Amino acid sequence: MGASQHLFTATWAMLVPASGEGPTVDLPASVNLWLKRVCSYLGLEVQEPHPGERAAFVAYALAFPRAFQGLLDSYSVHRSGLPNFLAVALALGELGYRAVGVRLDSGDLLQQAQKIRGIFRTVGAQFQMPWLESVPIAVSNNIDEKELARLAQKGSEVNVIGIGTSVVTCPKQPSMGCVYKLVSVGGQPRMKKTEDPEKQTLPGSKAAFRFLGSDGSLLLDLLQLAEEPPPKAGQELRVWPQGAQEPRTVKPAQVEPLLRLYLQHGQLCEPLPSLDESRTFAQQSLSRLSPAHKQLQSPAIYPVALSEKLRALVDSLSAGGPL
Repeated sequence: MGASQHLFTATWAMLVPASGEGPTVDLPASVNLWLKRVCSYLGLEVQEPHPGERAAFVAYALAFPRAFQGLLDSYSVHRSGLPNFLAVALALGELGYRAVGVRLDSGDLLQQAQKIRGIFRTVGAQFQMPWLESVPIAVSNNIDEKELARLAQKGSEVNVIGIGTSVVTCPKQPSMGCVYKLVSVGGQPRMKKTEDPEKQTLPGSKAAFRFLGSDGSLLLDLLQLAEEPPPKAGQELRVWPQGAQEPRTVKPAQVEPLLRLYLQHGQLCEPLPSLDESRTFAQQSLSRLSPAHKQLQSPAIYPVALSEKLRALVDSLSAGGPL
């Protein structure tokens, strides 16, 4: 008798059918019988699946027969975890219980999920357990947005994707450099002049507005000097997109102010939004972006433009001329 069998000699190893009717069944003994059938079908030796892993699966199934699931990669997915899971799931299936899923936590998750789904289908057909082919497959293991897109594609056979580390960290930008730059001194606009365009600042106190089309689509965001009158819906404006050598004309159907004053002279001007309100606002803002701006590969750059007056000020200060 194997080591795992010695673990289940007490009466608690007996399981009542899901219907509540009929005699109790020795689950470990039933699992061992199913293991022989499964290994024979999969071309494995019955000694290959790890007995300790199988003992853990059986103990879990006895405790939670209606919620049995298995982590398949503790040892070897295809030589141990999968046959052990199948043996327990099929033994439970004979009693009217249905396994609720498997989980993969290493290796090529997409390829493994596809292979496991195929095995679920053939084993379910072989042993006349059709429900087996639809057992959910969950995956985890440092999944980022690129792997998420790969796992979510049509035909991946993955049902549940567990994301942990990438939810609470930002591997692509683990820190955010923030530096205060003077834009005005004594009411006079100032800017940082540098050979690196990304480090050059925009002078003066500014206001920001979002332009929308008649269908609610985002057109661009406009930066202008705070002293300028705010743009109006239906007004035709000439603006300078960042990085462009020529201006463009835009006529927004809607205009939304983007800046709100919450803190002035160290005092709150109005109550800060709650965490739920901030989250909802962020989700709504992201949902309005076009797919081209949100795609993982080569996303389109969202347009930001300067007003003519702000652009003229930048040019003047860059050239060292009079304000």
